[in-house]
Formats: sequence, C-alpha cells, structure tokens
Amino acid sequence: MYCRREAQALLEAQLADLETPRGLVYGAVAVALHELRGVDPAAVDRLLQEIADDVRARVPSGQPKALLAHAHEHLFDRLGFQGNEAEYYDPQNSYLPVVLATRRGLPITLSLVYADVLRRLGFMVEGVNAPGHFLARIHCEGDTLLVDAFHRGRVLSENEALERIAQNLGGGTPRSSTLLAAATHRQWLKRMIRNLQLVFEREGRDRDLGAMQELEEVLA
Repeated sequence: MYCRREAQALLEAQLADLETPRGLVYGAVAVALHELRGVDPAAVDRLLQEIADDVRARVPSGQPKALLAHAHEHLFDRLGFQGNEAEYYDPQNSYLPVVLATRRGLPITLSLVYADVLRRLGFMVEGVNAPGHFLARIHCEGDTLLVDAFHRGRVLSENEALERIAQNLGGGTPRSSTLLAAATHRQWLKRMIRNLQLVFEREGRDRDLGAMQELEEVLA
C-alpha cells in the first residue's frame, strides 16, 4: 500500500540468496529505492568493486595485512568515509547509494560498505549487531579485529566495545560477548529498516513508516 513496487520487488528477489554478499548489497539498495529514483543496483555493485580494485592495485603482493592496511587508508583517509554526526537522523544516511556518493552515513551502512569491500579483497568479515552502534568484525591471519566504520575505521578491543555498549544502554548491563554476536544479512537489513522506522515515526512521516513496515514483512 505504501512502498514503491520497485523496492519491494527487488527485496523479494534477494530472499533466496540473502546471505550472500550480493544479496546484502542488493537488499540495501532495495531499502533505498523506496525514496530514491533511478538507482541501478548493478551500478552500486560496480562502484563497490571499483573501490576494492583500487585497493588491490596498490598491493601487488596481495599480502593480507598489507591489503587490510591499504583498505583502511583508502576508505577512511583517501575517500573519507565517516559517520554523519551533524545530521545523524537524516534518512539519507541509511541509503547505500547516497552513502557511497556522500561518504557519510550511519554505523550500519558504513559497516556494510566496509564489509563488502573487504570481502571482495578475500577477507572474512561479519556485521556485529551490537546494541546502539553497529560494528564490523574482520578476520586476518589469525587475528580478529572489531572495526568502527562510523569513526573512520577505528579498531576496538572487545572490552572497549563492551564498555561502549554499557555507556549506550546505561548502567547495569551485563558485560557479555553475546552482545557482539554476528548479524545475519536478514538481521542486518531488518535493523536498517527499523532505524528508518524510528526516524519516520519521529518525523510524522506515516506513509514512509508504513512502507518500511511492509519491507520488514517481506523479510519476515
């Protein structure tokens, strides 16, 4: 009733392969298509591939730690991806095509950019469904790193991440590694959609809120 048919159809088309990297990227584009017009999911995919190719070209050896270092330098220093703290509640921060264009976004969309680029470079990367602040977790030659893409790729220890969660949720929160559980792609997209629901509800945008509820039902 409320969501653009193109957005709903694209999300429905990803359900069978949602837990693949392509399924996550195209699913995120589907969420953005509710409000954006003329977005080609394949063009978004190509842009992410170009970013990964630029990193790989700088590391002819393909050595993993060198690739990781250059990926951080390219994404956060050269391209300048970072959190949009000034306009945190702008819905555009949740739309992957806009985030790729402006290089500003929320923790969850920036983590998606980070994870997708690093996966294309051969790394195992997970979304971390931490309360209050989505993170990425990357595995590199036996090391496991928690990465805060909102704060320009800052690497956190597990204790630092848990301390931040405790600050976000208030006192009395048990410090448990379960708070740093990996997110499935379905959970990743649901959280993106729920972030938008909160923004639209707060702004009184009832039709947009209804559209996000319809997209959440597709994921259900």
